[in-house]
Amino acid sequence: MKDKFFLDTNILLYMFDETDIDKRTRAEDLIHSGVREGNGCISFQVVQEALNVITKKLHATTAQAHQFLEDVLNALWHVNPTGRLYRHGLDIVRRYKYSFYDSLIVAAALEAKCEILYSEDLQDGQRIERLTIINPFHLP
Repeated sequence: MKDKFFLDTNILLYMFDETDIDKRTRAEDLIHSGVREGNGCISFQVVQEALNVITKKLHATTAQAHQFLEDVLNALWHVNPTGRLYRHGLDIVRRYKYSFYDSLIVAAALEAKCEILYSEDLQDGQRIERLTIINPFHLP
């Protein structure tokens, strides 16, 4: 199996982008690969953020949100909240100065034993423990 990777919410949301076809295509490729190969991961936080944005800002219908949940989110969802996850998130806040919610994303990726965290919002190329943050839109 290829390297296990975690998808930040912003990557999932590009599936709905009608304006940037290159980013949409790259995001779709990552998401479909993660589902098909079984090496893509997200957390409860990503599920919540994605559903909130697609229903509130992107005006998806409830039926469309249900379909996205069933087809994509459930297939990638591997990390749920625990006390250990929150403690690790707080440690990342202290050590790396990320916001709490960004730190929780990093902690979830580490808990899922991912090698890569794909995110457009975090520092491209940064290593945190065994995890490398990669902006997938900077790849050749």
